[in-house]
Amino acid sequence: MFRFLIRKLLYGMLVMAGVVTIVFFLFNILPGDPARMMLGQRADVTSLENINRELGRDKSLPVQFLMYLNDLSPLSLHHRKDSLSSFYANEEKYGHMISLLPLGDHSLYAKTPYLRRSYQTSQKVSEVISDALPGTVILAIASMVFATLAGISLGVVSALHKNTFTDQLIGMAAVFGMALPSFFAAIIVAWIFGFVLSDFTGLNMTGSLYRIDPFDGIVMEWKNLILPAVTLGIRPLSVIVQLTRSSMLDVLSQDYVRTAKAKGLSKAVIVGRHALRNALNPVLTAVSGWFGSLLAGAVFIEYVFGWKGIGKVTVDSLERYDFPVVMGCVLVVSLFFVIINIFVDILYGFLDPRVRIK
Repeated sequence: MFRFLIRKLLYGMLVMAGVVTIVFFLFNILPGDPARMMLGQRADVTSLENINRELGRDKSLPVQFLMYLNDLSPLSLHHRKDSLSSFYANEEKYGHMISLLPLGDHSLYAKTPYLRRSYQTSQKVSEVISDALPGTVILAIASMVFATLAGISLGVVSALHKNTFTDQLIGMAAVFGMALPSFFAAIIVAWIFGFVLSDFTGLNMTGSLYRIDPFDGIVMEWKNLILPAVTLGIRPLSVIVQLTRSSMLDVLSQDYVRTAKAKGLSKAVIVGRHALRNALNPVLTAVSGWFGSLLAGAVFIEYVFGWKGIGKVTVDSLERYDFPVVMGCVLVVSLFFVIINIFVDILYGFLDPRVRIK
């Protein structure tokens, strides 16, 4: 089992290394002058050169890439003969630095990964992401809870009414939900329930989790979570419906279920205590795997509904050519996706030992 864990962790590290490489070179070959974005069109040449020197853009692309890796890594190399001002500048970027090991003229330090600063606001990218990430996580959790509860319920109903009109209706709705593009679903749901029927639903087309009131401070707006969470949960709900139906039909055909029926147990007891419990294993595994996809797939949903999260921050930053923020958002979402997939693989390994030897 230990070798299985190490192998999965190494795979995850290789994936993240590939993502970091692609993201860096992709955004550094795009047109645009970061120094001019930060200082404006009227900046003088000296100021532009100073900013480019600070960003390392006066060096070759491979050297810039090594500097970027040095910033991202929790372990980084710094020259031991740096001036006191340079050391304080590094601490301002990275936070508290801990010297671990002298290596010639350099020292190995432990520090917080540094995602650079926004071109537009000069705010640390990590601060921008930490401000937006809770909104995305809350949205993903809410949509997953909705999809799981509704999907399992509809899947059970579909299995218990096999080959009836109810079963066919639920099946058609599930197929439609899987084929429906997220951005199109978001526009339709926002228009119908947030505009046309807003007097009945009391919901808005756009809105975030909270608003700042000059007198009351932070005011939570939980109703704004309903429409984006339901919309984001449509696709996983459709998958869960089909998985639950298939698993339930398989379990209901088992001998122990027929034995329970022969003993005279009620249908509710057979379904709830025996069949459903055994049918949920593949469903719950799929649910854990979908959570990472929801974090990545929330981009269109957040943008359409004006929900403050990683997706909206990414799109807004792209429009302003604020590449450090975009790069940081992509890396954080990729990291979450890798971690969740590793967790799912480990969960599979515990449930099915045959997976560990592959």
